[in-house]
Amino acid sequence: MIRALHRWPGLVALALVVVLALSGAALSVFPAAERIGAPQAEADLTVATLAGRIRAVQPGVEQIRRSPSGRITAYWFDQGMPGAAVIDPATGKGVASADPSQVRRWLANLHRSLFLGDGGRIAMAAGAAAMLVLSLSGAALVARRAGGWRHWFAPLRGPRAGRLHVEIARLAVAGLVLSSVTALWMAGATFDLLPGGGTMPALPAEVSGETGLAPDQMTTLQQIPVAELRELSFPYPGDATDVFTLKTDGGTGYLDQGTGALLAWADLTGWERVSETVYMLHTGEGAATLGLVLGLMALGVPVMGATGVLVWLAARRGRPRIRGNQPAGRADTILLVGSEGGSTWGFAATLHAALAQAGRSVHVGAMSGFAPERYIRAERIVVLAATYGDGAAPASAKGFLDRLGTLDCAPDIPLAVLGLGDRSFPAYCAFAKAVATAAEAKGWPELLPLDTVDRQSPQDFARWGRALGEALGIPLELSHRPVPPKADTMTLVSRRDYGAEVQAPTAILRFALPRASLWQRLTGSGFARFEAGDLIGILPEGGTVPRLYSLASARRDGFIEIVVRKHPGGLCSGQLTALEPGDTVAAFLRRNPGFRPGRSRAPLILIGAGTGIGPFAGLIRGNRRRRPVHLFFGMRHPDSDFFYGEELPAWQEEGRLTRLVAAASRGARPHYVQDALRGEATRVAALIRSGARVMVCGGRDMAAGVADALAEILAPVGLSPAVLKAEGRYVEDVY
Repeated sequence: MIRALHRWPGLVALALVVVLALSGAALSVFPAAERIGAPQAEADLTVATLAGRIRAVQPGVEQIRRSPSGRITAYWFDQGMPGAAVIDPATGKGVASADPSQVRRWLANLHRSLFLGDGGRIAMAAGAAAMLVLSLSGAALVARRAGGWRHWFAPLRGPRAGRLHVEIARLAVAGLVLSSVTALWMAGATFDLLPGGGTMPALPAEVSGETGLAPDQMTTLQQIPVAELRELSFPYPGDATDVFTLKTDGGTGYLDQGTGALLAWADLTGWERVSETVYMLHTGEGAATLGLVLGLMALGVPVMGATGVLVWLAARRGRPRIRGNQPAGRADTILLVGSEGGSTWGFAATLHAALAQAGRSVHVGAMSGFAPERYIRAERIVVLAATYGDGAAPASAKGFLDRLGTLDCAPDIPLAVLGLGDRSFPAYCAFAKAVATAAEAKGWPELLPLDTVDRQSPQDFARWGRALGEALGIPLELSHRPVPPKADTMTLVSRRDYGAEVQAPTAILRFALPRASLWQRLTGSGFARFEAGDLIGILPEGGTVPRLYSLASARRDGFIEIVVRKHPGGLCSGQLTALEPGDTVAAFLRRNPGFRPGRSRAPLILIGAGTGIGPFAGLIRGNRRRRPVHLFFGMRHPDSDFFYGEELPAWQEEGRLTRLVAAASRGARPHYVQDALRGEATRVAALIRSGARVMVCGGRDMAAGVADALAEILAPVGLSPAVLKAEGRYVEDVY
């Protein structure tokens, strides 16, 4: 149990823990460097004397701060211009810039949040928790290996990696426990998971109304040594009701600017003192030597991570893997899976269980890992392949066809290919068909002819399973129950309706953003992170297959928006377009990384028709960098289905949208979006030649027409949609 508790957090969080350790070690140097480099105050110097010296040099001083390292910084206004400097307390003069080190700021942001805001802070807190678990479980394992806590430093025997791992742990574990505990405390404070600190003293109800008493004449300031000072803020010039605010190691108070009298005071609470001690222990600010020691201990983390992985790999190689999925080299049946959203893996799991129960030794792997040289005992290979988009390989099948093409000859192992898809799409099981065609061209022997499963049909799968069983000479009954993706509940907050006049009822549906759990924020799962153009899946009531819709919003917009056209007899679209504000629907998120605008500043040419404008509306709304965006939008009639017609002019005025070209297929001058492209041929060609990226969204017929139009436009300049696709400058989301 302890070994597993030590192994898995280390393997899962290794990179995060290493980043924490290395950035923390680098940050530990700064407090010591600041302590050495900053002029220090004399032991008997008082706050009154220091304030007098600084004010003599800078009459407009507004604030004096002392850091835990002893560095004194003053802030002032001089002729309306702000200024700041590190102060020599002996003279009151500035001796160095007060601007923070850019390197230190960068390291601090990396250490705290990975530059990812709250999500990064949660991730780094998880890394600190992993480090704590690793430290405590590792200490228990070291003690057990050494023969008890009293033998902590007993000599060790064994492989070098294991010995080095333990030797470093013996020296560093105490510091790592301290660093991780204090990090978790600070993370809890950041997210308000710990009780708040003390309160400021109440502002005085009355002041003397007098002004002009110099700080070096104030009795209270004369009694406080600079070593106890944290901050002294001066009253606003000309405001007789304002006061001096004094913060020290003991508390906070207010001083009358005319008499110097202490008007109010609040001591630091015990909780504040504990929190400040935790901060000091973690950062080394105020304890520079301790910070350096902890930094040195943190440098052992990458070494322990590397040696730990080596120990784990050695142990993994030394034990047989006999449960569940068999190694590829020992299996008589190889199942290769091409899946985009994960459902095909479920079918593979069902098939694996049935074959294993029938006495077969089965290995399941991704098609992207196709390696026929490893299948030394294989008697058959079964490919289960979904299709992505317009016939492309799904995520877990990337590179399969390329790998097959490089082979001199196909494996001499009978092959069966099963495609999984949706028959309503023109490219139904297109990738599976491409695999079967390529296999036939290579002379790959056939176990079964190509077959397909429509819309995850358990009946289709069972029918194919019986055919596979007959080919293998065994009874094979496949009883598959698709597991629906985990869904979140969304509540409709508003809707806008279009298209009734042209018999194409369509609605823009806006849903409240589901609350993301801590785990979702950490992993980016669910609706914790999404972009316009990602997909939302909705399983209709009475249906078995979810329907996917392109998102017209991003997470930062604070809502989820889709554009839905009601199709005659459409189960999901009918249910969605019948929703009223307050109604709910279950949905899940599916990433669509192949449909992104890219991070460059190159112009965007967005081409969409009908509901295909949805993701483009989200991209334009989020175009805060004012990237040049040219939108070509096709509709039936501008009076009935000009989606986002209210927002588009405003986005143009704000600079989020550079140009809008609309085409209506019905009306005074009927034409389509591809006709609009031809009308702007010169401009479109110039934009693409200058590096523009093209994004197309909408129906397949429209996408084909757009590709033909662009081929005509680009031919004179030696380009084509195919060339742009190869360059990554032409992406589609078609349906």
